[in-house]
Amino acid sequence: MASADLSEELLCSICLSTFKDPVTLRCGHNFCRVCIRRVLDTQDGSGVYSCPECRKRFRVRPSLMRNINLHNVAERFRITQQEQEEITGICCSYCVDSPVPAVRSCLLCEASLCDKHLRSHSKSPEHVLSDPSTSLEKRKCSVHKKILEYYCTEDAACICVSCSLAGEHRGHRVEMLDEASGKKKEKLRNVLQKLITKRKETEEKVRSLEERRRKAQEKAAGEAERVTALCTDIRRRVDDLEKKVLSEISRQEKEESLSLPALIHQLEIKKDELSRKMRHIEELCNMTDPLTVLQDPDTGDLCDPEEEGGGEDTGGHDKQLHDGDDLDVAVISHTLHTLCEVISGIRSGIYVEGPADILLDVTTAGNNLLISDDLKTATWKREKQKRPETAERFQYNQVMSRRGFTSGRHYWDVEGSRSESWMVGMCYPSIDRRGWQSMIGYNNKSWSLWRSNNNQHSVTHGSEVIYLPDKISSDRFRICLDYEAGQLSFYELCDPIRHLHTFTATFSEPLHAALCVGLPLACGDAWIRICS
Repeated sequence: MASADLSEELLCSICLSTFKDPVTLRCGHNFCRVCIRRVLDTQDGSGVYSCPECRKRFRVRPSLMRNINLHNVAERFRITQQEQEEITGICCSYCVDSPVPAVRSCLLCEASLCDKHLRSHSKSPEHVLSDPSTSLEKRKCSVHKKILEYYCTEDAACICVSCSLAGEHRGHRVEMLDEASGKKKEKLRNVLQKLITKRKETEEKVRSLEERRRKAQEKAAGEAERVTALCTDIRRRVDDLEKKVLSEISRQEKEESLSLPALIHQLEIKKDELSRKMRHIEELCNMTDPLTVLQDPDTGDLCDPEEEGGGEDTGGHDKQLHDGDDLDVAVISHTLHTLCEVISGIRSGIYVEGPADILLDVTTAGNNLLISDDLKTATWKREKQKRPETAERFQYNQVMSRRGFTSGRHYWDVEGSRSESWMVGMCYPSIDRRGWQSMIGYNNKSWSLWRSNNNQHSVTHGSEVIYLPDKISSDRFRICLDYEAGQLSFYELCDPIRHLHTFTATFSEPLHAALCVGLPLACGDAWIRICS
């Protein structure tokens, strides 16, 4: 079979290319796996499947059977074609008996030449030689059929000498092809350099995002492991407490079960004795002979039944009955107390420190801030407080906490006035104390949540303001710090609590709580306080 005939037999009737991973339908026709899948996908939902070649219908989607033999033949044919193309390349136009690779092409003759024919080829100037090419006609002017030698800068077109002297490009500024090509290459190199730079920036962003995703996955896995361990410990403690209480209940029940039969037996004997006496007394009461009644020896010392037997017998039984009425509630109370301790342990495991640890440092407070006696409330006052101006004191209405955090998880809650603006956040102790760059959030050493006078909320770091789109109705907020994870989060204390924003950074200094009240000026008594 000829090569052309073989190539036709190895063509997929859908893509008209040599088979790639051929599969066979039940009707016997072959297709590329990707091609027939695409056809069958378009037929899904219609309830009718058919072969694109013979139109044979199938009730259900036909299975695709791989044709291994056809696959091997197609691969061998493809490899053979590629090898022939590599060997052949561009052949000499004059070697008709057997293909010989060409070394040069003549633009005037529109022919490719081997070494032998190149030596005998004309050396006249009009016979311009170039690298071997199969598209020699593209190197000639389509109008004058002359070689393209110039470049028209006004029309951005390659032209021949006739186009420049007498054609439509006459009078235009032209350049030699090499010169114009050099200029374009220089521009392309500049563009290439910019693209390389952008690609590097993009790759860096991709690496950064991948690293962020990896850290997020690691943190999520760590948090999941921590929560699982915490819940496992809770279940273990609760199970231990349950077993302890059930064991105590069982012990008390057994004690009661062992003591009650003896008590019941004693009471049965007592009941029989009382019944006998009752019958005897009834008999005496029914007798008509007074002498028999009076001389009866069993009733010689009649006494009140309440006093009979004294307090030792009946009273003892009564005490035993009373003691057996209820379980010992002290065990249950102790269990509930232990559960409270477990819950307290859970809370301390989530956040090591609570809001009670945040106290304001008056030595850093701006002179328009009044700090409360408990060091938890900052209030803007029109009258200055006349504190000494020191290097630690903020120029504006700000104050930071005494204590800084260098590790662990911590949280603290704040409540601010509704009518005035305020800011709350955290900062390094090395933050500036003068100028607008000292405002928390407006530098690289602080992070803040800001409430403006019009009740617009935003978060700020490095002077970059991010406005929060959702409406916030609460005036209470929570700030959560995870120092090792490099996260500072803000929450609205509503029901349920709502996450507002999380800053991510690598903390390098202790972090202090920071408050700012009444910016730039307040009309009333703006305030913000740390909630206990």
